[in-house]
Amino acid sequence: MSGKKILDDSPICKGCICEFNRLEEARFWSRIMKEHALFIKLGLPADEPKLIAEAQAFFDLFEVLENRLNHVSRINPELLEDLIKAVRAIIAFKKFLLRKIIECKAQPGSNYPLLLDHIRREAMHFLRLLRSPVPEDSLDLLLQEEVFWLRIMKEHIEFIIHLLDPSERELIEDAVQFKKTFSRLLETARDLESMAESEPKNFNTVIRFTEDVIDNTIKLRDFKAAAFELATLCELLSIVSTPLLLDHVRREADKFLDEMDVLLPEVKKCHSTLNKCHV
Repeated sequence: MSGKKILDDSPICKGCICEFNRLEEARFWSRIMKEHALFIKLGLPADEPKLIAEAQAFFDLFEVLENRLNHVSRINPELLEDLIKAVRAIIAFKKFLLRKIIECKAQPGSNYPLLLDHIRREAMHFLRLLRSPVPEDSLDLLLQEEVFWLRIMKEHIEFIIHLLDPSERELIEDAVQFKKTFSRLLETARDLESMAESEPKNFNTVIRFTEDVIDNTIKLRDFKAAAFELATLCELLSIVSTPLLLDHVRREADKFLDEMDVLLPEVKKCHSTLNKCHV
């Protein structure tokens, strides 16, 4: 469904209850945090050497953690403590930069305030998975992840629109259409998540909606992949700091699709009048 798999068993589901594989999540998100540090560094003004050095230090830190994670079969207490400490620190760094820009006490360079808030929220999501990967009902978890990822996808599109050169009219027009679609999907996901608080045994609408989400996310993932290829071939006019940024957002779309690939069948089994779950 989503091309090359990024994760093997995250999330995992048993008897209608799903949770995340903390090791696989840590491997994915540590790379994301490392790249966040790089993007911040590239976006900082040249006259901010201290902040540039701090961003580089975070890049180096998460590169070390990423290597450690790739050589273990489980997260031991020491590694978990180091991960939590590092994620808390980069959250604080992102929060500090965002606050300074909001207060007009620092120049943003090319780091949009919304971009800093976007990557801060992703780091907070990672921290929650590290601290308490609590098993949840498949329906609740699916809707929770849809709300989280649809907002991320919508903002990716908004960033791309502002990074493309104005002469890239066709790509910008495509991106604007994606923005409209994902804004609508996000609003609906929030509505459905709220309705699910009534604890329905069956919620067929969520299944239909999620299938629509998957179809549109595949299209968006392919758009990001095409933009990455164009940037790599020097066939894209933009102020994207590095083609890696476009591959980064493509991988996050793949991550979203991988999660839906696991969670949707479980919701169909457990929360559909067509195929009830007996546990």
